[in-house]
Amino acid sequence: MHMDRRVVITGVGVTSPCGPSTETTWKSVTAAESGIARITHFDTTDYTCHIAGEAKGFDPEQWVEKKRVREMDRFIHLALAAAQMAIESSGFAPDEALRDQTGTFVGVGLCGLETLERTAKVLAEKGPRKISPYFIPATIANLAPGQISMRWNLRGPSYTTTSACSSSGHSIGEAFKWIQRGAMEAAVAGGAEATITPLGIGGFMAMRALSTRNDEPTKASRPYDKARDGFVMGEGAAMMILEEREAAIKRGANILAEIVGYGTSADAYHLTQPAPEGEGAQRAMRMALKDGGIDPARVDYINAHGTSTQTGDINELKAIRAVFGDRAIGGGLWVSSTKSMTGHLLGAAGALEAAISVMAIRDGIVPPTINLDDPDDEAKGFDLVPHESRQRKIDVALSNSFGFGGTNVTLAIARPT
Repeated sequence: MHMDRRVVITGVGVTSPCGPSTETTWKSVTAAESGIARITHFDTTDYTCHIAGEAKGFDPEQWVEKKRVREMDRFIHLALAAAQMAIESSGFAPDEALRDQTGTFVGVGLCGLETLERTAKVLAEKGPRKISPYFIPATIANLAPGQISMRWNLRGPSYTTTSACSSSGHSIGEAFKWIQRGAMEAAVAGGAEATITPLGIGGFMAMRALSTRNDEPTKASRPYDKARDGFVMGEGAAMMILEEREAAIKRGANILAEIVGYGTSADAYHLTQPAPEGEGAQRAMRMALKDGGIDPARVDYINAHGTSTQTGDINELKAIRAVFGDRAIGGGLWVSSTKSMTGHLLGAAGALEAAISVMAIRDGIVPPTINLDDPDDEAKGFDLVPHESRQRKIDVALSNSFGFGGTNVTLAIARPT
C-alpha cells in the first residue's frame, strides 16, 4: 500500500442558503450577507421557530429531468446539483478504467424527511396501497451517492457516512484516505441535507436547540456572541472532486487545494452536549495535524463548527486554545464561523465549510463571523474575524465538524504546492 500518495481538490460545487451556485454562495459569504429568512417550505404558525436558511433560488428541474424529480427527495436533488457543479468546474472526465476507480461518498444526517412525512400522511389517510413505489429510493440516505454514481457512471466505492453534523466531514475524510492509500484514484465527496420540514424544525424545537429570534432572521445565527439563543437550520449541498495529485497534474487540472490531514474522534460523553473543555474536539484536531505531519504554526485559519449554541461554541474555543496555545489568542490564528451566514446544514455542514475553506485558500480571503456584537468572555484574545471578511494568504486551514452523539471531525486543507 502507498501511504505517501497526495490527494488534491480540483473542483467544488455548492448550493446553499447563501446562493444557488458555488460562486454566488462564496460571493455572499465574503460580503458578510446572511442567507437566513422566514421559512416558506411549510406553515410555521404553531412553531416557536419561524426562521431557517432555505436554499433559495434552487430549482430541481434545472438539474434533474422533470419526469424523474419525484423519484427523489429534495436532499438528492441538491446533491446532484452540487455534484454537477463540482464535476463541471474540475473538468473531471474519467475514462472507463478510471470509472472503476472513482468513488462517491456523501454525508447525510437525516435522509429524506420531507418524503417520509408526506408518505406517512398518505398511509394514514389513504392506506398502504397508495404508497409510492419511489418512497424508499427517494428517502434512503445512500441514494444521494447512488444517484450521483449512476448519473456519471462512477463504479468505485459508493456509500453514505451518517454521523449527525459530522456526516460530510467524515465523507470527505474517508474519500481522502481511500485515495491516499492507493485503493482508489478519485472521488466525488461531500454532503447534502434538506430537513426544513415540520418534523425537522419541530424536533430540534422540542430540544430547545433552535434560535427563536424570529423578528430578525439575519441576526439570529450569532456564534460566540453573548446574545445567542440557539442554532438556525440550513439546507443545501456541497461536493468536491478529489484526485490523486500526480494524475491531476498530468491531466492539467486546476488544483485548488490539497487535503493533508483527517482527524476523527468520539467524546463518549453525552447524547447532545460536547465533552468538557472540548476534549474530543481537541483529539480530532491533534489527529488531523499528526496525520498530515503539520506544524501547528502553519495553521492560519480555522473554519469553526461554531453553531451559535451556548456550550458548543465555548467548548470549541477551549479546544482550539488547548491545541494551539498562545497562537490561538495571539492573533496569529484566525477563527470564524460561516454558520453565522449560512445557518447549520447539519449533515452537509462539514462539506459546505470545507468547500468554503478551499475557496478561502484559493482567493486569499477569510470569511467573517457576522453578528458578533458582544463576544463571550471565553472568546477574549481570539481573532474571530468579526463582521467582515479579510484578506490573508492561508497556508493550512482546518475545518471542524462536531455532531450529536459526541462525534468529531477535523479536515486539514492546504494551499497547493
